[in-house]
Amino acid sequence: MRMFIVVMLLIAAFGGGGMWYWHVSSKLHIEYRTAKIKKGDLVATIGATGTLEPEEVVDVGAQVTGPITSFGADLDKQQIDYTSTVEKGELLAKIDDTTYKADCDTARAQLDQAKASLLKAQADLAQTDAMVRQAEANWLRAQKVGPSDALSQNDYDMYKANYGSAVANVGVSQSEVKLAEAGIKQAQAALDKAQRNFDFCTIFSPVKGVVIDRRVNVGQTVVGSLTPASMFLIATDLKKMQIWVSVNEADIGHITPKQNVTFTCDALQDVTFFGKVTKIRLNAAMTQNVVTYTVEVTCDNPDLKLLPYMTANVEFELQRDANVLIVPNAALRWYPSDKEEVVAADRGEWKPVESDDREKPVMGEMPPPPKKDKNGKPIKKKTPDRFGTIWVKEGAQVRPMKVKIGTSDGIDTEVSAADLAEGPEVVVGEIVQSAQDSQEKNPFLPQMKRH
Repeated sequence: MRMFIVVMLLIAAFGGGGMWYWHVSSKLHIEYRTAKIKKGDLVATIGATGTLEPEEVVDVGAQVTGPITSFGADLDKQQIDYTSTVEKGELLAKIDDTTYKADCDTARAQLDQAKASLLKAQADLAQTDAMVRQAEANWLRAQKVGPSDALSQNDYDMYKANYGSAVANVGVSQSEVKLAEAGIKQAQAALDKAQRNFDFCTIFSPVKGVVIDRRVNVGQTVVGSLTPASMFLIATDLKKMQIWVSVNEADIGHITPKQNVTFTCDALQDVTFFGKVTKIRLNAAMTQNVVTYTVEVTCDNPDLKLLPYMTANVEFELQRDANVLIVPNAALRWYPSDKEEVVAADRGEWKPVESDDREKPVMGEMPPPPKKDKNGKPIKKKTPDRFGTIWVKEGAQVRPMKVKIGTSDGIDTEVSAADLAEGPEVVVGEIVQSAQDSQEKNPFLPQMKRH
């Protein structure tokens, strides 16, 4: 009997110890993920993608048809090619001019023929002038004598007719002179046209710059038409660049001329470049029902790191706040799941997650699009204050703090309050652990209430 009692006591002791161990091992342990309230500069931006373009590009084309016979030489005495530096008026290329030289020779011969025709017409006019004077003198003598025994009626009529015919011939000769003069002008125009086409066979650079594209080779035939065949693309100054940025219509209201811009390129990810908005083009484009506008951004390129047609990842600066208190956006979205997590003095402000009337966590937003006056300049307008709650870590628990919410850059948000200072840790999430499992709370979603 005594042995039975001892065995039962041992069983009870082991059972109680096991229950205690199970209770302790299954109890949840909370570890908060925190971030410090810190001071810094906060910049609200809009992101977009664009393409780098030279600020001024000249497309040099051919206005005549023919094969390329040779290229010119650049400033380094090398054949014109990609990246060649050229001066204004420098020879770029030559097109076979055999046909156009023959056209010039033909037109020049026609001009000489027209000049000879003019000389003949002028000589004929001088001859008819002399004949008029002779006929006029004969007619005057005939009029003095009149029809008589000394001058028959037939001769009298002949002198009169000869004088009229001579006067008419002068008019014809004068017309022939004018016709010959017109023929000279026509022949000169034909020669000028032929000479112009002949001159087009030699391609000169219209500007000083750098060849960024050579689109023809020696022996290749270019075809001149209403749209000249493109041969060379010359950038006048690669130290000045443009970015053509495609901006969604939902964001275009935030963009204004002279707005500051920062951007990076995939090839130079560690370097940040700066620019300014110069123009917002009005010819929108629609792709798959998405309307976008092209915004021109200018930037300096003194060391020529930026190359034409690089992809630029652009950030338009909407607002810059210097030396302000900031917290991660997750701090404004996190909410404790259990009242026990909150310090005793502030537990009255905690409400269960299931309650619809508790204040929903909020985070900062980028500033609204600025109103603009008739000149397109932004009008500063005060926006209503917005407030939220952050949870400051205090020992093993947290306490709420009401804050005024400012600008957000999508990662951090500006916050302010009377008793808010740099340094305290705010909760951005928590890790709930037990002996059996561990789980990390998602600060973006409401948490299930734990029992």
